[in-house]
This record gives sequence, C-alpha cells and structure tokens, in this order.
Amino acid sequence: QVQLVESGGGLVQPGGSLRLSCAASGSIFSINGMGWYRQAPGKQRELVARITRGGSANYADSVKGRFTISRDNVKNTVYLQMNSLKPEDTAVYYCNAALRRASGSYYADYWGQGTQVTISS
Repeated sequence: QVQLVESGGGLVQPGGSLRLSCAASGSIFSINGMGWYRQAPGKQRELVARITRGGSANYADSVKGRFTISRDNVKNTVYLQMNSLKPEDTAVYYCNAALRRASGSYYADYWGQGTQVTISS
C-alpha cells in the first residue's frame, strides 16, 4: 500500500505565506518526478510545479517567483513554499508522485487526497 499525505493548507490573508508538505509512504522502490497541482471550484486541475529526482523544477507562469518546490529524497517528501499569496491561488492543492512500488516493475502516478488553501482577507 502506498500513500501520499499532504499537510500545511489553511486560510491566510493576501500577501501571506504557506508551506505545503507531502510525504509518500509504504512499500516504495523509487520515486521519479513529484509535483503539486491545484483545482479551483469550477476549473480544471492544473499544474503548479514539478521537480525531478535530481532537483530540476518547473513552474506554472502564474506562480513563478512566488512559489518554490523542493524535495527530500531520503524522506520521500515534496514541499511547496508559497509566498506573496493571492486570492486567485485559492484551490485544493494535490500532491503527485511518479513512483515504483517495491513489488512493481513500472512507474505509475499516485495522488494525495488534497489540502485546501484559501487566500482571503
């Protein structure tokens, strides 16, 4: 059984900061890319940021310069530091990992349950 568990969401005022964490646990052989996606009400899920195992990151244009993705390969954890938050950042944020289970022979996408981020005064 493999699980991705997110934490760190909440309600903050515009201009504030939040740090999301996502820990992968279970019988994991290896994790390739990890990332964060978000889905606002009435909108499709969109990529926020992704990071390779080696640390190369890419970001959505809307968050460049404000958000920073990082990961700890020993802890199988990915982070998203979000600064200068705007009301339009309000969404449910989902963690994603391309991982291979210890009993498996291929990589597959796994998702967390989502964490709510609300930016409001």
